[in-house]
Amino acid sequence: MFYIAFALIRGYTEYMDTSETSSVEPSLRQMAEQLARLIEISVTLNSTLDEEELLQFIINTATELLDCETVSILLYDETQGRLVFSAATGSDPQRLAEIPVPIDSSIAGLIFRENRAIVLNDVQNDPRHFPLVARHVDFETRSLIGVPMRIKDQLIGVLEALNKKSGGFTDSDVDLLNIIASQAAVSIYNARLVSDLRDAYAEINAANQLKTNFLALASHELRTPLGIIIGYATFLQEEAQGELSDHARQVLNAALQMRSLVDAMTNLNMLRAREMVLHRLTLPIQKILQKAYQDSKLLAEAKNQKVTLALPGPALLVDVDPEKLNLVLVNLMHNAARFTPENGHITLGAMEDEGKVLVWVQDDGIGIPVKDVKKIFQEFYQADSHMTRRYGGLGLGLTIAQGIIESHAGHIWAESEGAGKGACFKVTLPLIRG
Repeated sequence: MFYIAFALIRGYTEYMDTSETSSVEPSLRQMAEQLARLIEISVTLNSTLDEEELLQFIINTATELLDCETVSILLYDETQGRLVFSAATGSDPQRLAEIPVPIDSSIAGLIFRENRAIVLNDVQNDPRHFPLVARHVDFETRSLIGVPMRIKDQLIGVLEALNKKSGGFTDSDVDLLNIIASQAAVSIYNARLVSDLRDAYAEINAANQLKTNFLALASHELRTPLGIIIGYATFLQEEAQGELSDHARQVLNAALQMRSLVDAMTNLNMLRAREMVLHRLTLPIQKILQKAYQDSKLLAEAKNQKVTLALPGPALLVDVDPEKLNLVLVNLMHNAARFTPENGHITLGAMEDEGKVLVWVQDDGIGIPVKDVKKIFQEFYQADSHMTRRYGGLGLGLTIAQGIIESHAGHIWAESEGAGKGACFKVTLPLIRG
């Protein structure tokens, strides 16, 4: 705004020096109108993020303010090392884009190279004039004013005005065009940043969609052969004896483990598509924890881990899908067992906390690095790449648990003081008053 005021004061001084007293009032009125128009331009440019719309607004406004026949914007193409017409009043942008404007042998190139404004009121007799543009669009250039478009120290192009309708271009016209060019450069730069951001988001969404489609296809196609394998392995384990029965048991265990991975992929896709249906019941949290304890303790006992069930005395009612919540708690318990060494200790407990039901799974296992505590709920995330090889899993369990808990209007998070110091996963759910 300071630059705008300076330009108008300069114009006012010129008018006072060259005009009679009777013409001062119209001149002031003209400058006031220009100031109002420039403020309007600033507001519009700052509120428009479509680059094509911006370019058209800039050239139309500049043509009106400078009272000239046409205004053109040439933006620098880094890949080709030349200026390219991006917009021009009354011209076909596609035809203009076909015209190469060299940096080293054109007036626009000179403006760009030397980073300064140029005013020519007799273009035809200037050897720097680049006639190819005029011949290509059948336009005769008589007078020209051009200013560089820059953002701080970075040049992005040139703004030109051609053929003043009355008289020649003046220093006041240079000031006006500089103001428009400065505002336009920032607006174009911002529009491009937004466009790049949209493109990046589009690529991310496309990648996520591919991942979702793959998970859906893989989980669907694997279910049938897995069902057959599990069926035959179960039959063989029951009918066979000795070593053959052991082999069948190993096949069955591997198939069941793979089915759990397929179930995880299916659940993740259902959460993403918001297709997971909750069959809610009002139950004591104690009953849900007891079932989760029974369903998960075998894995802990196989590693000689001690599992403690810490239940509150009074019944704490929750309105939940018991199967889905059991899936979450069993997943948390299995994680605790997997990441806790033999003879470790795991606690599953619940209590009332500030009008909510707080459920926790505490272990004294390998812990979570502080920097990873908030990341572990991301899809496919595991704190260290070697953990996938050592402990197995897809890194989807916590993501699914978070989705299920949030669908119950609850919250889940992890706490750990760091590697080797154990971890505690906590869940809060709305408490239903009896």
